[in-house]
Amino acid sequence: MRDDETRCLLLIEADPAERRLVSAVAARAGWSTVGADCIDTAIALLQGPHGREVKAALLANWDEESGPSVISSLRSGRPGLPVIVLAEGGTVSVAVNAMRAGATDFLARPVASERLVEALAANADRRRPGGELIPVSEKLAPALALEQLVGASPDFRGALAVAAKAARNRLPILIIGEPGTGKETVSRAIHAASLRAKGPLIIIDCKAVPANTVDSELFGHMKGAFPGAFAEKVGRMVEADTGTLILDEIAALPKSTQETLDRVLATGEVRPVGCNGSSSVDLRLIATSSAPLSESFNPMLSDRISATVVSLPPLRERSADIPALARHLLTRFAEQELMPAMSIGNDALAVLMRYGWPGNVRQLASVLFRAGLQCERGVLTAEDFPHIASQSRFTNRKSDFAPQISKQSSDAALGGAAGVTLFTNDGHLRTLEEIEADIIRLAIGHYRGRMTEVARRLGIGRSTLYRKLSDIGIDTAA
Repeated sequence: MRDDETRCLLLIEADPAERRLVSAVAARAGWSTVGADCIDTAIALLQGPHGREVKAALLANWDEESGPSVISSLRSGRPGLPVIVLAEGGTVSVAVNAMRAGATDFLARPVASERLVEALAANADRRRPGGELIPVSEKLAPALALEQLVGASPDFRGALAVAAKAARNRLPILIIGEPGTGKETVSRAIHAASLRAKGPLIIIDCKAVPANTVDSELFGHMKGAFPGAFAEKVGRMVEADTGTLILDEIAALPKSTQETLDRVLATGEVRPVGCNGSSSVDLRLIATSSAPLSESFNPMLSDRISATVVSLPPLRERSADIPALARHLLTRFAEQELMPAMSIGNDALAVLMRYGWPGNVRQLASVLFRAGLQCERGVLTAEDFPHIASQSRFTNRKSDFAPQISKQSSDAALGGAAGVTLFTNDGHLRTLEEIEADIIRLAIGHYRGRMTEVARRLGIGRSTLYRKLSDIGIDTAA
């Protein structure tokens, strides 16, 4: 879509206040909004003189009985119109039913503004005719142990080795990776592998919490501490006592909150808003960020949470992992009875490997999920991914990046080979030192950072293992 092209959202919502709220969010992303309080008004707007300016429709308050007919009515004159569904209680089953009814994307209430903007951008892209159900794919992720995470690329195995080793201690961890690379999945796996596995696991999306309430959410508040504080609230940090607190996108915290959080981590004392006293907490903090923390982030807090940094590579940098990931995801969908058991052909896998995946593993899961729902055969082929094949031929933007992969690596990946990568992208064998380092990383992840077991299984002494860890850049003091 050209930057100067008018982008208009048709919002079908009976509540005027909700229409104003969604319109404000859409406006910040460059969208104009026309509101309709019912389907009849919406159809009239689509058929009006400016109906062709509508690039997407947002159907609020999804109802499974009337929803299919509403979508059909919207598309009666605009067959290709993307229809985004907004529903209460965003369960996977509701999302699946909405998709089967013809929805191109699904958002669950309450929806964060970033999620809405992502959905609008995805569905306005003419090269991506179907939305990719980002929120749905997140709900499909069961808890996995570190050794169950799929991927054989050196960078990914190295990240898991660092995570497995760090899971055994009590220090904070910072996980850095682009959206969709699996930061929350790895965070959950670290908690499960830690000594706090039996304690609570509390997750906060820092981007989704308003700045004026984030202190109350984290630290709690006393009754009457501020207008609207009608009752005492226990903060999430107190709830995470003896367990793990995951702060997703920690860079979104206001500066004053960063300062308070640093003080809590330093002292172990949480003071609710409006309270003179404090409570002692013993928790493990895992922070995530889509990019390295900027210089404007609180330097004391940055140093404290960066005791261990796990850097997850984007999917475009580990294309050889895509076949194993695709097979794994399809198996998960079948196990959760979201679709029949389904295989995927090498022609389809080759198409997926040539795409750049700007949304990473999350996007791959969404694409496979949609294709599986629409496929009437027992196997996915290249014909089920026409938009991916089309996008992979473009090279003028990051999302159209075409990964480079050698024939040997490609053949091995398509054949189901897993474990250690033997070939470089130009087809040459990797050095013995690089392969040995991969084996060590793989072993650390597989045995959850239990270094005595790693050394025993590799047939080397602990001192030799720690020397090799130092050589490949894994902190031996963690």
